[in-house]
Amino acid sequence: MSTFDTVIRNGTVATASDTMQADVGIRDGRIVALGQALSPGREEIDARGRLVLPGGIDAHCHLDQPMGDGLRMADDFLTGTRSAACGGTTTVIPFAAQEKGQSLRAAVEDYHRRAEGKSFVDHAFHMIVTDPTPAVLKDELPALIEAGYTSFKIYMTYEDMRLDDRQILSLLAVARRHGALAMVHAENADCIAWLTEALEEAGQVAPKYHAHARPMAVEREATHRAIALSEVVDVPILIVHVSGREAIDQIRWAHAHGLRIYAETCPQYLLLTSSHLDEGYEGAKCVCSPPPRDRANQRVVWDALADGLFTIVSSDHAPFRFDDPQGKKPGGREVNFQYIPNGIPGLETRLPLLFSEGVRTGRITLNQFVALTSTNPAKLYGLAPRKGAIAIGADADIAIWDPDRQVTIANGMLHHAVDYTPYEGLQVTGWPVSTFVRGRRVWDDGQVQGRPGDGMFLPCGRPEMARPKVRDTVPAGNYVGDRPDALGRIVRPEAANAREASKRHAP
Repeated sequence: MSTFDTVIRNGTVATASDTMQADVGIRDGRIVALGQALSPGREEIDARGRLVLPGGIDAHCHLDQPMGDGLRMADDFLTGTRSAACGGTTTVIPFAAQEKGQSLRAAVEDYHRRAEGKSFVDHAFHMIVTDPTPAVLKDELPALIEAGYTSFKIYMTYEDMRLDDRQILSLLAVARRHGALAMVHAENADCIAWLTEALEEAGQVAPKYHAHARPMAVEREATHRAIALSEVVDVPILIVHVSGREAIDQIRWAHAHGLRIYAETCPQYLLLTSSHLDEGYEGAKCVCSPPPRDRANQRVVWDALADGLFTIVSSDHAPFRFDDPQGKKPGGREVNFQYIPNGIPGLETRLPLLFSEGVRTGRITLNQFVALTSTNPAKLYGLAPRKGAIAIGADADIAIWDPDRQVTIANGMLHHAVDYTPYEGLQVTGWPVSTFVRGRRVWDDGQVQGRPGDGMFLPCGRPEMARPKVRDTVPAGNYVGDRPDALGRIVRPEAANAREASKRHAP
């Protein structure tokens, strides 16, 4: 009788901290052994000359998200997760988006219906909160967090989604009380609206002016404000899709002051520039928010990846077909930049782009690559230790990579339902050749092996990185004036404490 269902032999296994030559033994969908010369498995895979990495976790992607104004996302759970699997990603976390006037629970239930029976890979859900009514804040959101939806997104821009500062504070307070993680899209909506109006009055409406309406100052101000709101509530937040050095400076300031601000960036800010928007209406293909910046800015983002400022790299896959009346040409027309749906595809290319331009060039290490794309997302969103690592007891979510395979990216080779890729013609080195989800092969040597419905829904635990600091949980009474405030924090009036300390130490 075989000891293992599958043994992956002779590969170079890399985790977020170590790189080793080891065999990987899989049984019942879990990793049960790491070692040399493991006993035989029913299936034997020779990974000599290949890398054996944890499957990627794309913790920021949009699939089949309800859209208004006659728009429709190109990828649903079937095409989106198929594309993810072919790019070495084994778990995705898209968004259940609440519409104003809709209950949050109804949005989650609708999203389950959209995903049912379609997914090739495992998936959890974030929530998008656009209408934080008293019922949502007091009842629905706490109950959903308890049920395994432990992260939610807050928008500071887009008229139909933006929240004001008081609403954001109320949501951050819920996150703190119930151990959830708040994700923040940080751009100043009023600045964008004012700049957009001025550009339109001047007749500057081509896609390239999307970047003019969203300069780095807009992202910098909102990032600063989000950090301040986080500090007021004393709760960690994640700033998503950070694009610019000015926002990075704000996050560095927060880190220097001991604030728990996590940051995410995306391949578009490492590889695209604002010049990609300046190609006539073709520039609409690269309209996303925040927009890509310039070459000098790319170097700053790469440096921030290398020195640990960023916690994760996600795709922010927001797929719209280019030549489509429900996509980048609403109603079949070339429209002013403010009416072009925001977003670019990237689920399948996220990992190869970062591997080729990061690991192969020496900008980041292989272990950093694993941390940014798999291990840290698992920890950040309450999926560790089940996901994000090649470790005993973890799910056998594995991507086998040929680190030397050269691929010229072309949309025709990808498996999404979008009619373009912004990385058309880019040559990369390194590509995932096999992908396993809980020990089942879903992608192998250019062929899709999985089936719709193979992926399962994952309730998330409380995110490790959203837990209160030790200083926040010191029992009251240790200092004169200690008392829990409305958020459960310990408030210590410093003057009273200083007076009491002087009495205790008086001769």
